[in-house]
Amino acid sequence: MATMALSPATSSVVDSAGSVANALLVRYRAARAATAHCCAPLSAEDQMVQSCAEASPTKWHQAHTSWFFETFVLTPLLPGYRPFHPDFHWLFNSYYKSLGNEIPEKKLRASFSRPSLEQILAFRAHVDHHVDQLLQRPDVPEDALRRIVLGIQHEQQHLELLLTDIKHAFFTNPLHPVYRENASLPTRLPQPGQWVEFDGGLQQIGYPLDAANPLDFSFDNETPRHTVYLQPYALENRTVTCAEYFDFMNDNGYNRAELWLSEGWDTVESERWDAPLYWQRSPAEPSGWRIFTLGGWRPLSEMLHTPVCHVSLFEADAYARWRGCRLPTEAEWEYAAASSPADNGSLLEDSTLHPQASTSRDLTQMLGGCWEWTSSAYTGYPGYAPLPGALGEYNGKFMSSQIILRGGSALTPESHIRAAYRNFFSPATRWQISGIRLARAFAAEQPTASNGSAQ
Repeated sequence: MATMALSPATSSVVDSAGSVANALLVRYRAARAATAHCCAPLSAEDQMVQSCAEASPTKWHQAHTSWFFETFVLTPLLPGYRPFHPDFHWLFNSYYKSLGNEIPEKKLRASFSRPSLEQILAFRAHVDHHVDQLLQRPDVPEDALRRIVLGIQHEQQHLELLLTDIKHAFFTNPLHPVYRENASLPTRLPQPGQWVEFDGGLQQIGYPLDAANPLDFSFDNETPRHTVYLQPYALENRTVTCAEYFDFMNDNGYNRAELWLSEGWDTVESERWDAPLYWQRSPAEPSGWRIFTLGGWRPLSEMLHTPVCHVSLFEADAYARWRGCRLPTEAEWEYAAASSPADNGSLLEDSTLHPQASTSRDLTQMLGGCWEWTSSAYTGYPGYAPLPGALGEYNGKFMSSQIILRGGSALTPESHIRAAYRNFFSPATRWQISGIRLARAFAAEQPTASNGSAQ
């Protein structure tokens, strides 16, 4: 993930009414309540499960997000604060080496039967009480405000991870539990894909951070804003559907080495992939397949017009080659998302818990639905420098062997996503809700081409 672009702190930034601090307290309480709401359907036993190397137990997510506020906000910035438990400082540290090397291995998080869930919830209540106390002081340091904003965004990142992790845990359980019985079915009617063309040229990307506003936010890897040159290009107006990807599968796509990157082909062979994650053969279904969702199993026949998701960069790239297209660069994606009116896809607040079919012929599903693989490697923008101290570990040190994804998913909180947001994972990752948007070049002199128009 990433960390916040922090501007130099000043002594305090609240007005006489404390309106900034009050607004931030409302945001903080909403973010923490959202986590509690999403944990409510889960038993204590559910919250212990860690089903794959990328995932973490729900109980750990709840503890770690509280650890973040305690470590980076309360301990250094609230006079007289006493940590909830001395062992929590190292036990729930994820990867901040500069805070101490005694960090438990990630793969062992499922063994944390102690502390109990009750203790973790008490830890959360303890942290909440003291953040409330800090934000209700007569003059709140600007650094505290900015770090709480960062902590809220961090909580929202882990909320999405919590849901993707429990989905994988329930999928690996032979009983295949349902997370939420009323998870929405995909009911929208399909629309054929259209191409949306962009003239390109010199364009600006990166988040235009208002450094004077402590409530404005971006992760540091979204800055600095800078100029890029884009060749004329086109994006498909929506993400690739299950039906379209099923055609690729039926055309022997997983067995045609010429479509795959070398490492991708090696991965397909070693992992024996023949479909996206959560697809399972089912002779009882007319299509021969079913798909596992947070609402349980769904026949592929019900899901055909929804976006295909839980595919790796390797699968996305192979599909694009099969279609005679390519994946967009992240600069192409951001310019399109920022410059064109877009009918967004589903986000967490919509309660669909799964990407929904597109109903638009315009550029759609750019924010929400599923994270979209780009062809861009994860590196720093020109002029990027990691933050000093431990917070600098959250982002810059991962700029190796990762690929950028854009756009958010059906599990992303609405206030957490924006066009400049840069997510990143290794190219074989499939447990996130990751999908495909196609790109291709176009000749700008063509009379039918107009910036941002669907053709």
